[in-house]
Amino acid sequence: MEDFFTIAVVLGILFIGLPWLVLHYLTRWKSGQGISQQDEVLLDDLHEMARRLDDRLHSIERIIAADDPNWQDGRLADSASSNRSPLPPADEPESLRRLR
Repeated sequence: MEDFFTIAVVLGILFIGLPWLVLHYLTRWKSGQGISQQDEVLLDDLHEMARRLDDRLHSIERIIAADDPNWQDGRLADSASSNRSPLPPADEPESLRRLR
């Protein structure tokens, strides 16, 4: 009788417990893929903030270059010599619209 109980427990663990455990964590892993809506909003906010900071930096560099002709910034020279396009305009994120 004791052997039957041990065999039943082992077979239950092998054929019911382990597949259930594997499938459970597979579905958890698949449902967790991708970014959430909150993360997407945060990324949009950070992108907009980086674009605004980049615009401010360019403005400050132009002001300094206009005030002091001897001042040269490597960043201005690099951006003028390369055909680098500025950051594309982004739609204003919802969280920034709420702040205004």
